[in-house]
Amino acid sequence: MGAEMDRRSLLLGALGLAATPAIAKPRRVRLALVGQALIEHAPKDAQWPGRRAVARALARADLGFTNLETVIKGPRAGAPTREALTLHTGEPAVLDALKAMDLRLLATANNHAFDLGSGGILDTVDAIERAGLVSAGSGRDLARAAAPAYAPTPAGPVALVAFATGKVREGGAATMARPGVNELRRDASGLPREDDAERVLAAIAEAKRRAEVVIAYQHNHDWEPNQADVPAWQRAFARRCVAAGASVFVGHGAPLLQGIEIHDGAPLFFGLGNFVFQTEKPPGAYAAECWESVIVQASFERGRCQAFELTPIVMNEIGLGGPEDMATRGMPTLASPAQARVILDRINARSVALGSAAFAVRGSRVVWTAPVKG
Repeated sequence: MGAEMDRRSLLLGALGLAATPAIAKPRRVRLALVGQALIEHAPKDAQWPGRRAVARALARADLGFTNLETVIKGPRAGAPTREALTLHTGEPAVLDALKAMDLRLLATANNHAFDLGSGGILDTVDAIERAGLVSAGSGRDLARAAAPAYAPTPAGPVALVAFATGKVREGGAATMARPGVNELRRDASGLPREDDAERVLAAIAEAKRRAEVVIAYQHNHDWEPNQADVPAWQRAFARRCVAAGASVFVGHGAPLLQGIEIHDGAPLFFGLGNFVFQTEKPPGAYAAECWESVIVQASFERGRCQAFELTPIVMNEIGLGGPEDMATRGMPTLASPAQARVILDRINARSVALGSAAFAVRGSRVVWTAPVKG
């Protein structure tokens, strides 16, 4: 697996292979990390009132990352594997909408990747490549699904290793002979299966040899009774990812914000909720906080996080044309100061419950800076 060259890795080009000068300033990489993108429609500017402000916030980064919670329709799509209310599909234009927001690195390991069967997984990966984007977490076989992907930035490549736990339907997990997602299963004790864990950690270690900044991504649906709580087994595995070489751990799955932990200098964003949330479920099906999230702006030097900021956003539960207007539903805009304070206070409370110190709130943002080593 480690020696196999994924076509997606070719996007590294000269940026990833250029020799580092013998004497050079530390290269700083700024990443934008957002909630999952359940995007089924690509609205025009007039249909997305908050687009420009959100775009400006994302443009501060060298690279934006999200999870694509949507199957891209293509010629190999199979019959839907779930009912229409929870079927997540879209045309290739939704990828252009993400690309226009500088979200160029995508995870595709999730419980909805199989919504149109194995053919849908292949169509989605191909559509992502045609759009000039980079993805990890699914592919034509397990080797491709588990392999790191590399996205170029002016300061060198950023690597992504993506995997999913929970609610991966039968046939949706990749094998050596079948397309699917990179699944991290749990054994009878509730802990990650060691064969799956070793595959994920080996990919992170491989990624670290080629990129200073490595994102470990998990889409988790094995939730606690209270969705806001982070499972102990997930916290432990996130720390293993950091030990293997991950610069940051990012999670989605639970449809709301969870707490943040700092481990060995690496931020663990266990649950960033949603960024685009075009669910077909009726208004009121999700709690109000599922329509709130943050944009994370994190800076890294020599692979270590130096600082991050959290900028709160909100999404509209009702489309501009009313409850039946799904095409303009669930699009993000920057939160008002009052909304931002509620969101940030909630994150702080959940982070303190994980053992973190409360993060500093400055105006409508949370700001964290790595402590200076004495």
